[in-house]
Amino acid sequence: MPLAVGTDAPAFTAKDTNGNTVSLSDFAGKTVVLYFYPQDDTPGCTKQACSFRDAQSEYQGKDVIILGVSADDEVSHQAFTQKYNLNFPLLADTDKSLIKAFDVDKRITYVIDPSGKISHVDANVNTTTHASDILAALGL
Repeated sequence: MPLAVGTDAPAFTAKDTNGNTVSLSDFAGKTVVLYFYPQDDTPGCTKQACSFRDAQSEYQGKDVIILGVSADDEVSHQAFTQKYNLNFPLLADTDKSLIKAFDVDKRITYVIDPSGKISHVDANVNTTTHASDILAALGL
């Protein structure tokens, strides 16, 4: 079961594509789109990542941060990012601590509001239109 809208998002710390430590608290006051996907460089995951890449200009200037999460390591994330020119960080959840904390058992996206609460859950992700679906859910 996905975490419920209105609940506090679990605090987390993970390494990003470049080995930097990233925590949810780093983005206090911003909206965070935290999307979980199964694996780097697979057809559906590539479509989903590229939808966010292509919509980046629509997210910029609106205090919205995009973070992709999978159990792949930083090396895999770096190759995926370079191959598709991704313009947002991917988080390496090799120990699956984020996957467990967010009760992820399939592809899912959580929108976390500036106060740290879950404001939207998309458990029926369309990989092709995902970025625009989230924009619509945010009213942007």
